[in-house]
Amino acid sequence: MVSLHPLIDNGITKGSPDHAGGVLYCKCASNPVAVTLGTNVAHNHACGCSKCWKPAGALFSIVGVVPREQLSVTANESKLAVVDASAAIQRHACTECGTHMYGRIEVEHPFKGLDFVHAELSPEPGWQEPQFAAFVSSIIEQGFDPALIGGVRDRLHAAGLDTYDCLSPPLMDLIAAYTAKKTGVRK
Repeated sequence: MVSLHPLIDNGITKGSPDHAGGVLYCKCASNPVAVTLGTNVAHNHACGCSKCWKPAGALFSIVGVVPREQLSVTANESKLAVVDASAAIQRHACTECGTHMYGRIEVEHPFKGLDFVHAELSPEPGWQEPQFAAFVSSIIEQGFDPALIGGVRDRLHAAGLDTYDCLSPPLMDLIAAYTAKKTGVRK
Protein backbone atom coordinates (compact mmCIF):
# COMPACT_ATOMS: atom_id res chain seq x y z
CA MET A 1 0.00 0.00 0.00
CA VAL A 2 1.28 3.44 -0.93
CA SER A 3 2.07 5.82 1.95
CA LEU A 4 -0.14 8.88 2.24
CA HIS A 5 2.02 10.24 5.09
CA PRO A 6 3.25 8.48 8.25
CA LEU A 7 1.05 10.71 10.45
CA ILE A 8 -1.99 9.51 8.49
CA ASP A 9 -0.92 5.91 7.75
CA ASN A 10 -0.20 5.22 11.43
CA GLY A 11 -3.44 6.84 12.66
CA ILE A 12 -3.94 10.53 13.33
CA THR A 13 -3.10 11.57 16.89
CA LYS A 14 -5.20 14.40 18.28
CA GLY A 15 -3.17 17.44 19.27
CA SER A 16 -3.60 19.66 22.30
CA PRO A 17 -5.48 22.94 21.77
CA ASP A 18 -3.24 24.63 24.35
CA HIS A 19 0.06 23.41 22.86
CA ALA A 20 2.51 26.30 23.27
CA GLY A 21 4.89 25.61 20.36
CA GLY A 22 8.35 24.13 20.24
CA VAL A 23 11.40 23.51 18.09
CA LEU A 24 11.54 21.99 14.61
CA TYR A 25 14.76 20.30 13.46
CA CYS A 26 16.00 19.40 9.98
CA LYS A 27 17.07 15.80 9.30
CA CYS A 28 20.84 16.39 9.62
CA ALA A 29 22.53 14.02 12.08
CA SER A 30 24.84 16.78 13.28
CA ASN A 31 24.40 20.54 13.50
CA PRO A 32 20.71 20.51 12.51
CA VAL A 33 18.86 23.67 11.60
CA ALA A 34 16.51 24.58 14.46
CA VAL A 35 13.39 26.68 14.02
CA THR A 36 11.51 27.73 17.14
CA LEU A 37 7.76 28.29 17.01
CA GLY A 38 6.16 30.34 19.78
CA THR A 39 2.71 28.87 19.20
CA ASN A 40 0.87 25.83 17.87
CA VAL A 41 0.22 25.54 14.14
CA ALA A 42 -3.16 26.40 12.61
CA HIS A 43 -4.88 25.01 9.51
CA ASN A 44 -2.64 21.94 9.65
CA HIS A 45 -3.41 19.75 6.66
CA ALA A 46 -2.25 17.06 4.28
CA CYS A 47 -1.05 18.74 1.07
CA GLY A 48 -0.64 16.97 -2.25
CA CYS A 49 1.02 19.86 -4.10
CA SER A 50 4.35 19.33 -5.81
CA LYS A 51 6.17 22.08 -3.87
CA CYS A 52 5.78 21.01 -0.22
CA TRP A 53 8.42 18.87 1.49
CA LYS A 54 7.27 15.29 2.04
CA PRO A 55 8.88 12.41 3.92
CA ALA A 56 10.49 9.85 1.60
CA GLY A 57 7.84 7.74 -0.13
CA ALA A 58 4.85 9.80 1.06
CA LEU A 59 2.28 11.24 -1.36
CA PHE A 60 1.38 14.14 0.95
CA SER A 61 3.09 16.61 3.23
CA ILE A 62 1.60 17.74 6.51
CA VAL A 63 1.81 21.53 6.68
CA GLY A 64 0.34 24.20 8.94
CA VAL A 65 0.86 27.90 9.51
CA VAL A 66 2.04 30.16 12.32
CA PRO A 67 2.15 33.95 12.47
CA ARG A 68 5.49 35.16 11.09
CA GLU A 69 6.41 36.83 14.38
CA GLN A 70 6.06 33.45 16.13
CA LEU A 71 8.88 31.85 14.09
CA SER A 72 12.60 32.28 14.59
CA VAL A 73 15.59 30.34 13.30
CA THR A 74 17.53 29.47 16.44
CA ALA A 75 20.39 27.30 15.12
CA ASN A 76 22.40 26.91 11.91
CA GLU A 77 20.52 29.51 9.86
CA SER A 78 23.48 29.65 7.46
CA LYS A 79 22.49 26.20 6.18
CA LEU A 80 19.14 27.50 4.85
CA ALA A 81 18.48 28.52 1.24
CA VAL A 82 15.31 29.33 -0.69
CA VAL A 83 14.31 26.39 -2.92
CA ASP A 84 12.48 28.37 -5.65
CA ALA A 85 12.86 32.15 -5.61
CA SER A 86 10.04 32.53 -8.17
CA ALA A 87 7.41 30.85 -5.96
CA ALA A 88 4.97 32.89 -3.86
CA ILE A 89 5.92 30.80 -0.83
CA GLN A 90 9.68 31.10 -0.30
CA ARG A 91 10.49 27.65 1.08
CA HIS A 92 13.66 27.73 3.17
CA ALA A 93 15.34 24.32 3.10
CA CYS A 94 18.47 22.90 4.65
CA THR A 95 21.18 22.81 1.99
CA GLU A 96 22.61 19.59 3.47
CA CYS A 97 19.59 17.32 4.02
CA GLY A 98 16.97 19.09 1.88
CA THR A 99 14.33 19.39 4.61
CA HIS A 100 12.02 22.38 4.19
CA MET A 101 12.05 24.24 7.50
CA TYR A 102 9.60 27.04 6.76
CA GLY A 103 7.91 28.84 3.90
CA ARG A 104 7.48 32.60 3.97
CA ILE A 105 5.47 34.86 1.66
CA GLU A 106 7.22 38.13 0.84
CA VAL A 107 4.90 39.30 -1.97
CA GLU A 108 1.37 40.70 -1.73
CA HIS A 109 -0.75 37.63 -0.91
CA PRO A 110 -3.77 36.75 1.27
CA PHE A 111 -1.54 34.64 3.54
CA LYS A 112 1.34 37.12 3.86
CA GLY A 113 2.32 37.23 7.51
CA LEU A 114 1.85 33.49 7.97
CA ASP A 115 4.76 31.07 7.76
CA PHE A 116 4.22 27.50 6.53
CA VAL A 117 5.84 24.79 8.66
CA HIS A 118 5.97 21.03 9.16
CA ALA A 119 5.27 20.43 12.86
CA GLU A 120 6.26 16.77 12.41
CA LEU A 121 9.87 18.03 12.47
CA SER A 122 9.45 18.57 16.21
CA PRO A 123 10.04 15.73 18.67
CA GLU A 124 7.42 17.26 20.96
CA PRO A 125 3.87 15.86 20.96
CA GLY A 126 0.72 17.98 21.08
CA TRP A 127 0.84 19.80 17.73
CA GLN A 128 -2.50 20.32 15.97
CA GLU A 129 -3.43 17.23 14.02
CA PRO A 130 -4.20 17.44 10.29
CA GLN A 131 -7.60 19.05 9.76
CA PHE A 132 -8.23 18.31 6.04
CA ALA A 133 -6.48 17.27 2.83
CA ALA A 134 -5.78 19.88 0.12
CA PHE A 135 -4.67 19.70 -3.50
CA VAL A 136 -5.44 15.97 -3.56
CA SER A 137 -5.64 15.73 -7.36
CA SER A 138 -2.19 17.33 -7.61
CA ILE A 139 -0.59 13.95 -6.85
CA ILE A 140 -1.75 12.88 -10.33
CA GLU A 141 0.35 15.69 -11.84
CA GLN A 142 3.34 14.13 -10.07
CA GLY A 143 2.80 10.72 -11.68
CA PHE A 144 0.18 9.05 -9.46
CA ASP A 145 -2.20 6.78 -11.40
CA PRO A 146 -5.49 8.67 -11.88
CA ALA A 147 -7.38 5.36 -11.75
CA LEU A 148 -6.32 5.01 -8.10
CA ILE A 149 -7.19 8.52 -6.84
CA GLY A 150 -10.59 7.37 -5.55
CA GLY A 151 -8.82 4.96 -3.20
CA VAL A 152 -6.60 7.77 -1.92
CA ARG A 153 -9.65 9.94 -1.21
CA ASP A 154 -11.32 6.97 0.51
CA ARG A 155 -8.29 6.48 2.78
CA LEU A 156 -8.15 10.19 3.62
CA HIS A 157 -11.88 10.16 4.45
CA ALA A 158 -11.43 7.01 6.57
CA ALA A 159 -8.74 8.91 8.51
CA GLY A 160 -11.28 11.69 9.17
CA LEU A 161 -9.99 14.22 6.63
CA ASP A 162 -12.24 16.04 4.18
CA THR A 163 -10.60 16.22 0.77
CA TYR A 164 -10.31 19.22 -1.54
CA ASP A 165 -8.61 19.95 -4.83
CA CYS A 166 -7.84 23.43 -3.52
CA LEU A 167 -7.84 24.60 0.11
CA SER A 168 -10.58 24.13 2.71
CA PRO A 169 -13.71 26.34 2.42
CA PRO A 170 -12.68 28.63 5.34
CA LEU A 171 -9.29 29.28 3.72
CA MET A 172 -10.85 29.83 0.29
CA ASP A 173 -13.26 32.29 1.96
CA LEU A 174 -10.28 34.18 3.42
CA ILE A 175 -8.70 34.41 -0.03
CA ALA A 176 -11.97 35.64 -1.56
CA ALA A 177 -12.48 38.22 1.21
CA TYR A 178 -8.89 39.44 0.76
CA THR A 179 -9.45 39.77 -2.99
CA ALA A 180 -12.75 41.61 -2.53
CA LYS A 181 -11.12 44.07 -0.13
CA LYS A 182 -8.11 44.56 -2.41
CA THR A 183 -10.31 45.28 -5.43
CA GLY A 184 -12.55 47.66 -3.46
CA VAL A 185 -15.68 45.48 -3.62
CA ARG A 186 -15.61 45.22 0.22
CA LYS A 187 -14.14 47.44 2.86
